Amino acid sequence: MDLFSVDFWSALAAIIFIDLILAGDNAIVIGLAARNLPKEQQRRAVIWGTVGAVAIRVVATLLVVQLLAVPWLNLIGGLLLIWIAYKLLVQEDTHENIQAGNTLWQSIRTIIIADAAMGIDNVIAVAGAAHGDTLLVILGLLISVPVVVWGSTLFIKLINRFEWIVYAGSGVLAYTAAKMITHEKSFADYFERHPLANWTFIIVIIIIVIAAGWLTNRVQSNKALRKQKEKQD
Repeated sequence: MDLFSVDFWSALAAIIFIDLILAGDNAIVIGLAARNLPKEQQRRAVIWGTVGAVAIRVVATLLVVQLLAVPWLNLIGGLLLIWIAYKLLVQEDTHENIQAGNTLWQSIRTIIIADAAMGIDNVIAVAGAAHGDTLLVILGLLISVPVVVWGSTLFIKLINRFEWIVYAGSGVLAYTAAKMITHEKSFADYFERHPLANWTFIIVIIIIVIAAGWLTNRVQSNKALRKQKEKQD
């Protein structure tokens, strides 16, 4: 991909936004893992834990980028990313299993292991948005990491205040998923020859994901209200 092309910079922007929208869990993990340490050690735990987690994530993402060249894996990755985009809207994550470390090394180890376990969605999303470009993967992660580490708490507050940000993030993930599917070798020729079909497919996927998430949240909200009324009665 040409470094000065619109495609390159739009893909880089998508990678950074994906990293930010999926950064909530990272911030929670870092906070929980380092909470028992003295304040002077908490900063070191955050820095070294994040360095280790990022190193693993870079390797994993580059590996997935290479794997996406295998026939049908773009389709599989795209379908999985559609599910991740949907779950982003309706997830009710708990972090009860994140144990705080009592030593610096324990906290660093917890951050790295937990991030690796929870980062599969991020890896697939970034690999899909990069479309096989190694430079995009590395640049996206290098730009996103400092923002995630030092700005994720602020970003979580923004998400809690402005619900539309999560829906926008889910839309970006759905867009990335649809592009992965249209880049599948078995379909690529058809979508390249029919741009209207290409964009119709992408828009339909985005609408389906956002609508499904919104409807699920509405149903869950109505159920919660009914339960609350039943308790009051």
